[in-house]
Amino acid sequence: MDMPSNWVRRCAPLLPAGEVLDLACGSGRHARLCAALGHPVLALDRDPAALAATRGPGIDTMEYDLEAEGARWPFAAGRFAGIVVTNYLHRPLMPALMASLAPGGVLVYETFAIGNETFGKPANPSFLLGRGELLELARAAGLQVIAFEDGRVQRPRPAMVQRLCAAGPAYAFSGAELGHLSGQE
Repeated sequence: MDMPSNWVRRCAPLLPAGEVLDLACGSGRHARLCAALGHPVLALDRDPAALAATRGPGIDTMEYDLEAEGARWPFAAGRFAGIVVTNYLHRPLMPALMASLAPGGVLVYETFAIGNETFGKPANPSFLLGRGELLELARAAGLQVIAFEDGRVQRPRPAMVQRLCAAGPAYAFSGAELGHLSGQE
């Protein structure tokens, strides 16, 4: 079973109570993490086999191809207390995705960035964030940045990534314990 990303593991305690969307959930590693923290989770993916493996207590699944011809973002604005996205980028979705975050919700995002082509796939610029792009997208959506990283990682394999933890304007920042983000107690 795949382990949750260190970034998601570190940021997940900042998610407020409520429903969490695990977008492009794959094996469901982050859906299981969020469910274990007490969140009801909706895990979305286009792969029915991945969704079958993801199902479990506290996790509902939804099969949907967000990139299919004519596909529309299926969620209302303000629906989710948290949204978790890893290793997935489809730029046309970004405004609607961020709008689906509740005013006090938290977005946890981690995906590949420009420069990753030197390490392997993905190498297509359509799937690689430009320098600071995720940060700019969050700010354009009115989100407040809690933490952001943009650079090279060695684990789970060498890659160039961007990582963002951002909150809606009504997020209770007094509860944002940053020790989780630094890995310190």
